Formats: sequence, C-alpha cells, structure tokens
Amino acid sequence: MHEFSIMQSALETAEEKTRAAGGTQIHRLRVRVGALSGVVPEALRFAFEGLRDKTLAAGAEFEIELVPAVGWCPDCAAEFAAADLQYECPRCQQPSGQLRHGKEMELASLEIS
Repeated sequence: MHEFSIMQSALETAEEKTRAAGGTQIHRLRVRVGALSGVVPEALRFAFEGLRDKTLAAGAEFEIELVPAVGWCPDCAAEFAAADLQYECPRCQQPSGQLRHGKEMELASLEIS
C-alpha cells in the first residue's frame, strides 16, 4: 500500500510548513486526489489515522477533495469529462492525449496554530 509513504511525505511537508509559519499544531489537513492519480482515498485516510499521532497533526481533521479527470480538446478548445483513460472529445469525437485534471495528489491546505 503506497498510500502510507504518500501520507508520510504529506505529513512531513505539513509539519515543515507549520513550523516555518511559527505554528506548533495542525488542526486540519486537506489534500486533493485526482481520479487517475492511482491513490485510493480510503487507504490514504487509513494511513493518516495510523501516522498522525506522532506528528503535529495528532488529533487533526483530515479532508480529501476528489478531483475528477478532465480532458482538453485542442481542436474545439473545450474541456470535457475524461473517463477510463479514453480522452475523446464528446463534441468533435477527436482523440486527445491532453489531460487537464485528474492526476493530482497534493497538499491543498492546512489549519494550524
């Protein structure tokens, strides 16, 4: 389960940012997870629960923002919902290899004190 290493890295980054801002405690941590990121949100939540107690995030709330996959058609200059790695524009039916959103795995925000 690679979500544990991902969460460990996210917690380390969150602690660095908290300390850099003069904080001593993380109250809420929010991450953005793309539909095509390969990260399982439930496993990420489980990893957070298992790792947070020995960090500045002990007792913190954890939020996951799910980001849908969104493709881009350069011919139509349009965004569209991308399903199952098939990036075909619904307007012009042209295949597109451009993905605008959906592979994210990022620390979105922190609430600290």
